[in-house]
Amino acid sequence: MILSVASGSYEDCCLEYVRGLKKAARRMVTSYRRQETDGGCNIPAIVFSMKRGRLFCADPREKWVNELMLEVESKKNKK
Repeated sequence: MILSVASGSYEDCCLEYVRGLKKAARRMVTSYRRQETDGGCNIPAIVFSMKRGRLFCADPREKWVNELMLEVESKKNKK
């Protein structure tokens, strides 16, 4: 399971992070959003969306996460 969500909450919240992604999976990422520590969400996270609608949560302090965010922005700007 890639995305952990809080049950009984009004929002989808990340409860844990993935540790990393393989190159093939990184190419499938289409967008991301930030999860802040407010409301029912108790950890900061970057929630990445993949081509088939799959979601996964990553630690915004990790270097690979920031690199992937830049890759996603670069893809958007090329379109």
